[in-house]
Amino acid sequence: MGIIVHADPSLPIVSEQGVYAIEVYPRQHRLFVRANGKIVKKYSVAVGNHSTPTPIGEYKIVYKGENWGASFGPRWLGLNVPWGYYGIHGTNRPYSIGQHQSHGCIRMWNHDVMELYNLVPLGTKVTIYGHVLGESDRDPKDLAEGDVGGAVQLIQSRLKSAGYFKGICNGKFLSDTTAALKRYQRDHQMPPTGVVTINEYKELGLVE
Repeated sequence: MGIIVHADPSLPIVSEQGVYAIEVYPRQHRLFVRANGKIVKKYSVAVGNHSTPTPIGEYKIVYKGENWGASFGPRWLGLNVPWGYYGIHGTNRPYSIGQHQSHGCIRMWNHDVMELYNLVPLGTKVTIYGHVLGESDRDPKDLAEGDVGGAVQLIQSRLKSAGYFKGICNGKFLSDTTAALKRYQRDHQMPPTGVVTINEYKELGLVE
């Protein structure tokens, strides 16, 4: 079983810091709001299930919307996750709060998301904690063309640092990532499968 070593900082890094910041702890189903570094609000949330996890990393709120439909509740706070549409929103399934039940978004009780929407401005930093490669007690999952997520972005970043990947590290495993990975595999005497397995994670220094 692989032990995950400390990986690169989560991507994309958000450098600017406003008055407010949001922290999400998926394993505890908790969302905290800080104002000038001090916790001022605590909320229970629902997060992604294990097959569609909430994206780990540092993002910011880039969109605020109202009444997108019953399943999103009365308010939507969109995040700048590069590989998909993720946000903090209300729900018509209040029983899911406190569980791993979403498709990756962060669900709140409707009265809570109304309060949060009114409190934090566009540009607010949102840090979602956890390890980008998944649970620390099991090997990270294999990746192949068509996959998306933080682990893909980390692989792209390592391949780019090694001079193989020339594209944007956007967490989308497309043909350019496959081609870069195959070149890397050939140069490191690995079968050029275009698939990331535990061996590729080890070779790239992401697990040991």
